[in-house]
Amino acid sequence: MDDQKPLKLNRREVIAGTGALGLSASISSHASAKKQPETLELKQREIFVLVHGAWHGGWCWRDVRTQLEAQGHRVFTPTLTGLADRAHLLSADIGLDTHMKDITSLIDYYDLSDIILVGHSYGGMVITGVADARKDRISKIVYLDAALPKNGETMITQGPERNQTIIEQTRKALTELAPDGIGMAAIPPEFLGIPKDHPSYDWVAEKLTPHPLKTWLDPIMLKNGGSLGLKRSYIHCTAPALPNSSFPYHAAQVQADDSWVYYELATGHDAMVTAPDEIVRILTAAI
Repeated sequence: MDDQKPLKLNRREVIAGTGALGLSASISSHASAKKQPETLELKQREIFVLVHGAWHGGWCWRDVRTQLEAQGHRVFTPTLTGLADRAHLLSADIGLDTHMKDITSLIDYYDLSDIILVGHSYGGMVITGVADARKDRISKIVYLDAALPKNGETMITQGPERNQTIIEQTRKALTELAPDGIGMAAIPPEFLGIPKDHPSYDWVAEKLTPHPLKTWLDPIMLKNGGSLGLKRSYIHCTAPALPNSSFPYHAAQVQADDSWVYYELATGHDAMVTAPDEIVRILTAAI
């Protein structure tokens, strides 16, 4: 993707007020015909629930949350069980259902509705399950370079079709990351698209914690079609794209589906760290 055009819209999408939000010239002309008055500040405050990916915690949304809250929105950035400030709860029993329950419990406890639900990376597994269970509480769902599973798939089987040998090799590699059979060791930030010279590199490296292995091996059970029927967006991070991931595959799939809104960002996988301004622009444009 051209570095001079860091944000690209699907041709089927129109974003109201795009020019006012300062997005690239490459999309301003596309949206200008539908541009609405700059009255975002008068819009009803939205509720965002931001779900992190593997090895992360709610901390990773720091810069995104700060900006959204400054605009008056209500923002939740929960940490999934066994990670970050909840790392002391790490155990072999923590599975995908545990993490889905973390988010549905948050929604139920605070009686949240009309939520904009966002999931990053592995968080796509979680928000898909949450959407299946609490679809009536969600107004929009956003996948940020994230897993997009179908019923019965796991984190390592969702995505392009692979033979059983490749799947078993992947499972073995993940198991080697978790020699105790519990937590997969954190990977360095550069593998997440954060260069070593990035000002947040050390901060991220210090915050990453082992991720519960079982969550990547558990199949997701969807009784209500997952996120099907909701307003859905997919953000693909392309510079660099995360190697050996399913995300480029998902990006190609959703671009061909009129029910999705598609974006590309010329930044690394951890876009909430490397490109928080752009993430906020996309999320608020979606309003």
